Amino acid sequence: MKVQELMERVGMNETGRAIAYIKDGLEEINVIAETHITTARIDIIKDQRYYNLPNNMVKAIDIRCKNHHNSKDEYRSIPRMVGNPIIEDADGV
Repeated sequence: MKVQELMERVGMNETGRAIAYIKDGLEEINVIAETHITTARIDIIKDQRYYNLPNNMVKAIDIRCKNHHNSKDEYRSIPRMVGNPIIEDADGV
């Protein structure tokens, strides 16, 4: 379907606004459908809570750590923290 056909169906006359709505919709579909998934590896540092993440990242799906709650050199998911931390880090961030 072309942009003109879509504009006729919804009764819109402004091409720029229609294209902006289409781009917004495609971005939301991408967030929901989880397409174009890439993996990034970041070395973790003991007692560090905050890390710089890639600028083009839209959503973190899973974060895994080796030897987390096991001693078999397995990667396990780290649970997500909701809310503010009770204990502050030494870096004060």
